[in-house]
Amino acid sequence: MAEDDARTDWAGMLRDGLRLGLAPEAFWRLSVREWRLLTEQAGAPSLGREAFLRLAEAWPDGKD
Repeated sequence: MAEDDARTDWAGMLRDGLRLGLAPEAFWRLSVREWRLLTEQAGAPSLGREAFLRLAEAWPDGKD
């Protein structure tokens, strides 16, 4: 593992991506430049209950 990888808060970044409405697969396809463009915007909306429920329905935690 590279030294920079050890300091990267991947879980925090994924949470931020979910707050922005990104599906996990879309998050992992982003380039660094795209991520920076998305996260440099001030005042990203928080994840409300309705959005959370839509994500939970689209990405259920369960066995396939």
